[in-house]
Amino acid sequence: MLHRIWLGFFLLAFVAALVQWLLAGDAAVFQRMVSSLFDMAALAVELAIGLIGLMAFWLGVVAVGEASGLVDRLARLLSPLFTRLMPDVPRGHPAISSMTLNLSANILGLDNAATPLGIKAMKDLQTLNPRPEVATNAQILFLVLNTSSVTLFPVTILLYRAQMGAEDPAAVFIPILIATSCSTLAGLLVTAWVQRIRLRDTVVLGFLGGAFALLLALVGWFSTLGADALQRQSSLISNLLIVSLIMLFLVVAHRRAVNVYDTFIEGAKQGFETAIGIIPYLLAMLVAIGVFRASGALDLVLGLLRGGVQFLGFDTLWVDAMPTALMKPLSGSGARAMMIDTMNTFGVDSFQGRLAATMQGSTETTFYTLAVYFGAVGIRRARHALGCGLAADAAGIVAAIVVAYWFYT
Repeated sequence: MLHRIWLGFFLLAFVAALVQWLLAGDAAVFQRMVSSLFDMAALAVELAIGLIGLMAFWLGVVAVGEASGLVDRLARLLSPLFTRLMPDVPRGHPAISSMTLNLSANILGLDNAATPLGIKAMKDLQTLNPRPEVATNAQILFLVLNTSSVTLFPVTILLYRAQMGAEDPAAVFIPILIATSCSTLAGLLVTAWVQRIRLRDTVVLGFLGGAFALLLALVGWFSTLGADALQRQSSLISNLLIVSLIMLFLVVAHRRAVNVYDTFIEGAKQGFETAIGIIPYLLAMLVAIGVFRASGALDLVLGLLRGGVQFLGFDTLWVDAMPTALMKPLSGSGARAMMIDTMNTFGVDSFQGRLAATMQGSTETTFYTLAVYFGAVGIRRARHALGCGLAADAAGIVAAIVVAYWFYT
């Protein structure tokens, strides 16, 4: 499936470029496509190199946490849930603790921490894979949960809005939380349906009910804070939790007579190996996305979408924010650029500007995450991972549009 999508990017980009050249007389389109190829190739290496330090550090921290025994305790606590959602993962397997840490980092908005922890989890799941080139059900469900994970602290989006002069930068906070929650729930339901996972289970319903009760409590608390207080509290809690986690791992491991320095070094070595192995997969995805964007194919898609919406007689106001939604599954940096462009064009506090920010926070970079996580373990057949991930993205985008009309009009 993934190889067809990858090939489709190039074919659609070439057709779009031919249309622009032959019908619009834009001969420079091919030069932009070639430049994008070179730029994206350089960016792939740049991203991988920039990831080496972070990945090495976090895998070192996780190694210390595993040696301390705390990670094992966390895994035992969540084993009842994961063994029901992922029956192929044995109770107490290291993958459970790795997945827990990754999803927790996503929830807290700690993107830099989430990526290396996610790759560690995928590697742990790969040890249970009888066909190393084919994604297992557990790996697919983990990927979908990762790409649609609820984010409580979209600090980056709030900062962009503040820098562009928003009257209330945190005005999009609650809408983002609602939209991303819908994305996560949709991803879980679709994947459970495809994999025939039984969700009507006391343990599963108990965990999910508790999680959503906590989510509602946090929404209630944050809704009482002003914009400045919300940003301060979210930043404080996120950073305090991550520093406290590191200190907890180090202190407990030391008290249990673990050589924390040597353990950290051994874990960090895996980060260098993993980051280098990612480059070919990251390169393939980024150059395809770059050519698709440079060819003008994205503009053609938006034009067709606007025409279809007008034909059906619906309001087309939300279409102006769709570049962010269409780019988000493909490229995080590209989606951020689209969001900023929408804010700059229509105004940061306009309906389009706020909707673009909500869309930015409602979903993840599915293609990027799929390329990095599966590429790190050499998976070539993604099976239904992409379809389920995109279904979660679609649910998040639809929820963002509905919530935007509710909150912003």
